[in-house]
Amino acid sequence: MEKKVFGYPEFSTEGEQILCTYENEYRDMLMDIRVYRMKKGEERHFSKEKEEFAVLLLSGKIKFVYEGTEKEGSRKDVFTEGPYAMHLSKGKEVLIKALEDSEILVQCTENEKDFPTEFYEPKDAPWIYSGAKGKFGNVANRQVNTIFDHEIAPLSNMVLGEVLNDRGNWSGYLPHRHDQPECYYFKFDRPEGFGASFVGDQVFKSVDGSFSAIPGGCLHPQAVAPGFLMYTCWMIRHLPSKPWNQTDRCEDERYTWLHDAKF
Repeated sequence: MEKKVFGYPEFSTEGEQILCTYENEYRDMLMDIRVYRMKKGEERHFSKEKEEFAVLLLSGKIKFVYEGTEKEGSRKDVFTEGPYAMHLSKGKEVLIKALEDSEILVQCTENEKDFPTEFYEPKDAPWIYSGAKGKFGNVANRQVNTIFDHEIAPLSNMVLGEVLNDRGNWSGYLPHRHDQPECYYFKFDRPEGFGASFVGDQVFKSVDGSFSAIPGGCLHPQAVAPGFLMYTCWMIRHLPSKPWNQTDRCEDERYTWLHDAKF
């Protein structure tokens, strides 16, 4: 039976949207990832006994209360402003206070190592056009930021970053794969926006709030329809003794001729 690799989760009445867990059909991601909608004045407390976790602001304005310190983050939306995020190791806790109606993403994975809590602001994870800009017929243009990866957070077992596709452009092109599992969470700048998500030989319609659970070793290019901006939160789980690195991009050799092609 083919494993489930794409989902269209809905928010519960409590404002929780569950993507992958260690027990559900996306358990191969080795992560627990959820999105929360918070009303102004609402508070949520996060603490993990055996997991590291990251709290990423998607929209709104929140206050991070942790270790006797307070930090604020404000983000109109993921299409116009950069990320605020906090990364904590096991046993630590953070209280999130919504100063406005807000939306946050919480990414967790098991990790016995301790490391200092980090607070990331937009200046720490700037949007940068990837090396594909202007190539492949000028239709694979995307901005990428890396909030933390193995180089930035060597004691972490996961990676957190964001992608913003130009309208009608491809992402993750050329088709590539890596051994580590990866999860994509999609948002579009209009409610009718859509794209195409490839996981190996399967293709899915990506819409606002959908996600892709990409097993290690699967090719996974993405595309967005003309007229729409597509945001992707990308989350990778390192493997024991095999962390993911920025250079671990293994492109499908059937398409590498495109690097030198002229259109």
